[in-house]
Amino acid sequence: MSTPFTETAGLPVNAAQPVVTYSPVTFNVPGRPAPLEIKVSAPVGGENLPVILFSHGHGASNFLASLNGYGPLANFWAAHGFIVLQPSHLDFPGLGLRDDVSAGAPLFWRARVEDMHFILDHLEDIESTVPGLGGRMDRTKIAAVGHSMGGHTVGMLSGMTVTDPRDGTVFDLRDERITASVVMAGPGAGEDLAAPAAERFPELGGTTFSQMTEQALVVVGENDYNPVFSERKTWRADAYWRSPGQNKTLLTLFEAEHILGGVSGYDAAETTDENPERVAALRALIWAYLRSAFDPSDPAWTDACAALAAQSTPWGRVEVR
Repeated sequence: MSTPFTETAGLPVNAAQPVVTYSPVTFNVPGRPAPLEIKVSAPVGGENLPVILFSHGHGASNFLASLNGYGPLANFWAAHGFIVLQPSHLDFPGLGLRDDVSAGAPLFWRARVEDMHFILDHLEDIESTVPGLGGRMDRTKIAAVGHSMGGHTVGMLSGMTVTDPRDGTVFDLRDERITASVVMAGPGAGEDLAAPAAERFPELGGTTFSQMTEQALVVVGENDYNPVFSERKTWRADAYWRSPGQNKTLLTLFEAEHILGGVSGYDAAETTDENPERVAALRALIWAYLRSAFDPSDPAWTDACAALAAQSTPWGRVEVR
């Protein structure tokens, strides 16, 4: 008989409570080729709740954008005290826009960040649309969290820049309303992008981290290495190593690959290293990091790091610079 996995993988978190999910909140955004749809998850109780603005990956799955994906993360964070907002970006395959180069395909890297800006501009509208949400959102505590291409989106919100290969324009789209950021398995520096990826995704070639000054947790899988994207095995940790230090933290998950144990969905076929316990550890660590990032007097992150280090077989390693 197999042993059931634990919700927090031996790491301390607060008590869970029921979650209410409302989907979709829909906005017709001028100039956007499809309506912006957002999934909202929140605990049933509590006031002055911090907010996670989550950006999904580019991925190959047909349905695992934000309306149907990343439940293992979003449901947990909502149950433990966060309001989670999950937009579906234009690269969601269900929209059928991945071949529309005129709209920004295939990655829609700039439109993704614009989605996040729009949501931050319309938090009041989201609150008024979702039953029971009004007045419960703490707009001084907003985190941006993203996986894979979503990590690229979050990096841009935190000061990472992209040079457009078409005309050389440098885009700095940071948003100071974001208090803390979590970049999970995001793309690395453009200068080390491998030729196959550079040909398919030339926009990634313009990525630099020298201006990424905002507070961030960078999460990487120890075995997240794909020479199609870069020959350098530390490439996905560049948001940590190549950005200004003093407020950056690196979490390396041992033996994890690109989907980090299965963050994109329950029993997702795209997960090459499925491990629910690893996902449980990751989401508990991110929960703790954000709690302490929002309130330095909150010992959640210190307690989580101590618990991680005390494990006989720890899930990962934390570094700070």
